[in-house]
Amino acid sequence: MLRAYLDMEFTSLASHARLISLALVTNDGRELYLELIDNWQVDDCSGFVRDTVLPKLDLQSHGLTTSKARQRLQSFLAAIAPVEILTASPHWDRPLLDWLLGADGLPLNVRMRAIATTPVSGDDMLEVPHHALADARLFAGQVERACMA
Repeated sequence: MLRAYLDMEFTSLASHARLISLALVTNDGRELYLELIDNWQVDDCSGFVRDTVLPKLDLQSHGLTTSKARQRLQSFLAAIAPVEILTASPHWDRPLLDWLLGADGLPLNVRMRAIATTPVSGDDMLEVPHHALADARLFAGQVERACMA
């Protein structure tokens, strides 16, 4: 089954976290990257997110309304299904993914599973980029290399 690796950036590590960006990277090389423009405000963001995440966004190129992002996500999932979405942070990612998908939720031929990861070392990454697409690529590479070992 095809695997898609999920990463998200959101406003804070609080129960009222709001989605900023989402990326899915499949093990066959397809990618989806979305940045939301109408779901959050700078004032919603923690200091860490303001300093580390927001400067890496390119809302001019990737920014979408929630409605448009929902359509793109649903279309992408339909195009890659059947697929298993893997996440290293299910307690954050699943509620935000469900929120973005809306009332229909995950399609029947899409599963989601948490997967434990080991810290990425040395040459792979000196510091996690905290950019959804870069992090999803790193996550995919790390898990795929482990699968090949």
